[in-house]
Amino acid sequence: MGAAPGVGKTYKMLGEAQRRRERGTDIVVGYVETHGREHTAAMLDGLEVVSRKIIDYRGASFTEMDLDAVLARRPEVAIVDELAHSNVPGSRNAKRWEDIDALLTAGIDVISAVNIQHLESINDVVEKITGVPQQETVPDRVVRAADQIELVDMTPEALRRRMAHGNVYAADKIDAALGNYFRVGNLSALRELALLWLADRVDAGLQQYRSQHDIDSTWEARERVVVALTGGPEGETLIRRAARIAARSSGGDLLAVHITRSDGLTGANPTALAQQRALVESLGGTYHQVVGEDIPDALLSFARAENATQLVLGGSRRSRLTALFTGPGIGSSAIRESGDIDVHIVTHSEMGRGRLPRMHGSLSRRRLIYGFMLAVVLPPLFAFLFSIGDDRLNLTSNVLAFLFAVVVVALVGGLWPALLTAIAGTLVLNWFFTPPKRSFTITEPNNALALGIFVLIAALVSSVVDRAARRTRQAARSAAESETLATLAGSVLRGETALPALLERVREAFGMTSACLMERIDTDELTETWRPLASAGTPTCRRPEDGDAEIPGRDDLVLVLQGRSLAADERRLVGAFAAHAAALVDKARLSEAAAEAKPLAEADKLRTALLRAVGHDLRSPLASAKASVTSLRSSDVDWTDEERDELLETADESLDRLTRLVDNLLDLSRLQAGVLPVFTRPMALDEIMPGALAELGERAADITVDIPHTLPLADADPALLERVLANLLANAVRYSPAGKPPLLTGSSLGDVVEIRVIDRGPGIPRDERDRMFAPFQRLGDTDNTTGVGLGLALARGLAEAMHGSLQPEDTPGGGLTMVVSLPVATLKASDAPVPGSRERSEGRG
Repeated sequence: MGAAPGVGKTYKMLGEAQRRRERGTDIVVGYVETHGREHTAAMLDGLEVVSRKIIDYRGASFTEMDLDAVLARRPEVAIVDELAHSNVPGSRNAKRWEDIDALLTAGIDVISAVNIQHLESINDVVEKITGVPQQETVPDRVVRAADQIELVDMTPEALRRRMAHGNVYAADKIDAALGNYFRVGNLSALRELALLWLADRVDAGLQQYRSQHDIDSTWEARERVVVALTGGPEGETLIRRAARIAARSSGGDLLAVHITRSDGLTGANPTALAQQRALVESLGGTYHQVVGEDIPDALLSFARAENATQLVLGGSRRSRLTALFTGPGIGSSAIRESGDIDVHIVTHSEMGRGRLPRMHGSLSRRRLIYGFMLAVVLPPLFAFLFSIGDDRLNLTSNVLAFLFAVVVVALVGGLWPALLTAIAGTLVLNWFFTPPKRSFTITEPNNALALGIFVLIAALVSSVVDRAARRTRQAARSAAESETLATLAGSVLRGETALPALLERVREAFGMTSACLMERIDTDELTETWRPLASAGTPTCRRPEDGDAEIPGRDDLVLVLQGRSLAADERRLVGAFAAHAAALVDKARLSEAAAEAKPLAEADKLRTALLRAVGHDLRSPLASAKASVTSLRSSDVDWTDEERDELLETADESLDRLTRLVDNLLDLSRLQAGVLPVFTRPMALDEIMPGALAELGERAADITVDIPHTLPLADADPALLERVLANLLANAVRYSPAGKPPLLTGSSLGDVVEIRVIDRGPGIPRDERDRMFAPFQRLGDTDNTTGVGLGLALARGLAEAMHGSLQPEDTPGGGLTMVVSLPVATLKASDAPVPGSRERSEGRG
């Protein structure tokens, strides 16, 4: 792969062929284009070259790779140049990559070459950068399927030097190439595209290798910065700091994550999170939401799963007093468990100004430990204190004090530590403070009643505290589920309707290895047949039984998850996701049905417009011709020769108008049906100019023609191109003011030939330009004598049928310029390039 033509892909490929031949590999050259470069041609010495196949097309002979000959030869490796090349009509396949597919199917390895601008996914990006549309493309999947991809790299300055020395293009092409396609800016952008595309593929391969080998440790192949968001006011500071860290390394990734867990972070502000998400995405990062039981553990698990190298956390907003009672915070725990992930604690203006919203909706292990510690310490402590003042306190005071201890322990540790305190307090009260002392015997009924009520109250208080904790936990869980569902619903409302993206969110949020939406397509009494509609993660399930959890979306749809079993409350939440997925499937199918119905509606609309538009235009010439012929046949009037000639001329003009109208209608209908025959061939523009001007008759004298003879040949259908230009010139003549005739000129840029029809008329507003190409559209022109408004619609359709385009532009100083763009001829006859086509051939790399 190369960033641009001329970087040395073919030379490198032939060098690899020579090395393999020397190692004893059976290798042949199926097709190589040397472009006349002597050093490249020299690399063919010693290599077996399969003769090319000669194809006759429209009176000319062209050569292509002889696929059948290579298959019959059956080498181990075949060299096939120009992966994105379009074959001559009459070849076995339309594209060369399809030829390569046939070789691979036959067990023959293939080495090929391609430029980054020919990849389908970035074709539009390349056109924006260079201004040159690429007519030949190859699907990304074809290139991604390669076992190995090697980038042949060269700096823009070095490539321009190669061109200046005549090592890439012929001398007459060098100046134009250096000033247009091969500018330093263009080459730098193409080089960056190539490097980034290849880096993404390498990264995908690395992630797959890590997954296959269960590698959880961080490999610092690329900086990946994870920033943790709580929805607090410090979020924007953290995001910008993390973005700067990621920007220090070229190709660094920024990932923002918000942890929603069943027992906490109920104080997150959804509005703030939405704003922070928008900021992350504006900085080129991605936003993620994960459900986790323990925030530090969930953060680090997410970071390791994404092969993150750095974790950015905000300094704690808790006060020192709060930190003293609640122990180490998230930052300290993350630092302790981070391993080889660097943890950044970022200071901000909110540090130490309060405490985070309550993080524990249920009793954590820390609180249980504190509760049991108090249960062990408080009864002996109270016994010691009360024994000092034994003569001043009675049993009632002692019971109330121990009841206070039980309530304190219940508030801290919940039910079981409080019950332990109650039992220990009862024993201490009975032994030390209930007569007879130093004995578990109780002689006074009142004392027994007091101790019994004490135990009962302690149990009730502990139960109430524990129940409140469970209710708090349930409320926190519900809030977490609602927040996750709100995020999901927001994604759908924002238009993120792709099923794989939805399933990736489900997989990520619940910590699964894969998520797959499956549809039942057939069932009988014994078996059911399922097919996956979309999936995220690996491995992909083929049946619902392959997963650890299956959640129905509806009767024929099921969401299958792999990774772990789901709790009951998690299944309820995943059920909502499954319902969303089912709704997306229905929406997609409704959209497909609407798309299928749209052509019918358009056809009906077109039919109605046709009937309205052609009513007058069919009747008018018919009526004129009929009246003229009837008059001529009349025996009642003795016509003079002059009058007879005038009537014949009227009939002839009317029938000509009728013929043009019918031809246009038929051609437009053939275009819309896709059956218009198109026969393109290499042709010079001056071939069709006389015919196009002849259709205008006397009006052609008002047109200025300036077509350079040095233009390369265009790949076009002469008859169709003649009609396109005739329509455009007729419009230009009609709207050009007196004394300012239209101009017809041509130029070339890269692999495109452009024909411009320039007038100095009133022009057309930009917001009306798309509408002017609609059939039966005159943009307010009520003059029916000039046609039904088919000219521009037909001209654009014919241009696109020849793989070209028709676009309007403003004429400097006022007016409208219609630009017809056609591909430069790429076909080569008898192993020799078609004159003027070398630049196009080179553009394919």
